[in-house]
Formats: sequence, C-alpha cells, structure tokens
Amino acid sequence: MTKRNIVHIEIPASDPQKAAEFYKNLFGWQMQVFAEMNYTMWDAGHGSSGGFSELTDSVKPGDVLIYINSDDIEADLKKAESLGATILQPKMEIPATGWFGIFRDPTGNQIALYTSMNPAEN
Repeated sequence: MTKRNIVHIEIPASDPQKAAEFYKNLFGWQMQVFAEMNYTMWDAGHGSSGGFSELTDSVKPGDVLIYINSDDIEADLKKAESLGATILQPKMEIPATGWFGIFRDPTGNQIALYTSMNPAEN
C-alpha cells in the first residue's frame, strides 16, 4: 500500500517566473521550467517539491493545492464523494509522469490525489 504522503504542492502565482525567482533566492530551491506548459517546478532537495500554478478564475492567491499519494485514484475519489466531497477533476493523465484527480472536501478545501508512472517513487 502506498504511503499517504504529500508528494507535490502547487503554489498559485500571478507570475510563476517571478515566484520561482523569489523562492529560489529565499530558500535555495532548484527550479525546472516547462515553457510549453508555462509551469515551473521547484525542488527543496529533501523530498519536498511542487510547482507554481497560474492564477485563473478558479485558482486564486492562497489556493495552495497539495497532492497525496494514491494506489487507486478512482477508488479514493469514489470514497471521498461518499463522505461528502465533490469531484472537481476525475482521474487524468499527466503525460510521461503519472495520473491525478481533484476533489473538494466537505469544508471547501481542494485536495489532489496522485499516482506516479514510476512505482519506485511511491
């Protein structure tokens, strides 16, 4: 069974490049830019990592999204829904990386589930 660790954290930013530069200078995080997706990933070096998501109508400053390891995203989404959650994103592939799904818990928080294509990462 997969540990239910937090495996990725997305920090919303009006300017992902500016946010990346700020956190690189503040914490020394390593950055990897994916220009084709306008997405920058950060790596703190000890297992913590994430990315900077652009602001949208549905993603506002402070809407930090955490991704939790899942052995079975569809089953976890179904269980979350049975416990009162709303499914926001059914299971979807992240090309060459893994799969994710997102739900809103009964208190209004958005949480993502993640399964890696590389089982050694779990």
